[in-house]
Amino acid sequence: MSESPVDPQGPQFGIQRIYVKDVSFEVPRAPEVFTKPWQPKMKMDINSRAKKVEEHTYEVVLTLSLEARDDEDQVGFICELSQAGIFFVEGVEGPQLQHTLSAYCPSLLFPYARACVDSLVTRGSFPALMLAHVNFDALYNEAMKQQAERAGATPEEGAQPH
Repeated sequence: MSESPVDPQGPQFGIQRIYVKDVSFEVPRAPEVFTKPWQPKMKMDINSRAKKVEEHTYEVVLTLSLEARDDEDQVGFICELSQAGIFFVEGVEGPQLQHTLSAYCPSLLFPYARACVDSLVTRGSFPALMLAHVNFDALYNEAMKQQAERAGATPEEGAQPH
């Protein structure tokens, strides 16, 4: 019985660079926003995207959009950040590659994004804002489930995100 060739090194993964791709911080009602007690209502949107840069090399961008509003529904601040990374991924294909780019890489970028957001918020003279951990595996699995439902398949049937 002949054995199929196996890559002796197996899958390879490496972080080549992590960087801030785009950032914006606005306090549209300054200085009035600082003249009253601050009990914000936070809204956060999170998204990620990946693109192939060259063979086995991908850029993954994690985008956070935060908006803080006061009790009168007035905007206190708006913070938008695109935290990016360049990742080397070899020996990983199909659903595993999609999971790596859509869940694993964003989970590596999130601590950097969280630190940058916290720095911006405190430099904007607001109380520190330490964002809670995000479970990117759960977000990925939910997106896969929703995509499968839209396609009329079950997640187990292998629907892939776009």
